[in-house]
Amino acid sequence: MRIALGADHRGAHIIDCVVNVLVANGAEIVMRGGCDGEICDYPDHAYPVAKAVADGEAEMGVLICGTGIGMCIAANKMPGVRAAQVHDEISAELARRHNDANIICLSADLLGPRMIERLIEVWLTSSFEGGRHARRIAKISAIENGRDPRTLDESAAVVG
Repeated sequence: MRIALGADHRGAHIIDCVVNVLVANGAEIVMRGGCDGEICDYPDHAYPVAKAVADGEAEMGVLICGTGIGMCIAANKMPGVRAAQVHDEISAELARRHNDANIICLSADLLGPRMIERLIEVWLTSSFEGGRHARRIAKISAIENGRDPRTLDESAAVVG
């Protein structure tokens, strides 16, 4: 599994920890953003990770900034990306099971290295449930394409 990885200056100190846990879980790392601790803007690092996931260069992505919020907002502007800010094991698990999140956004300031490691492990080992959740993902795609999700043909939206 190929995972794109990026961080701004507030997340730069945690990159090695993230790389270690990803590699330990069998991932191939695609580095797409990092500023070596110099002050930088999170959208500059969210974009290449989100683009790599949207274009299929990476299956998933991990973004790290001070809170995880800015990276999440920026990444979600890319069509095909479902980025989720996760802060505990339940949000990491449900981001995959219910939302099929293909990028997680983590807080370097609010989460310690052990929690970050655990959240990544939970996210990587959780699987999308499909069913009613697939219908909802299809509705998100409709919004990305400028369509009202309420007009989506329900029978075409249910997968798995």
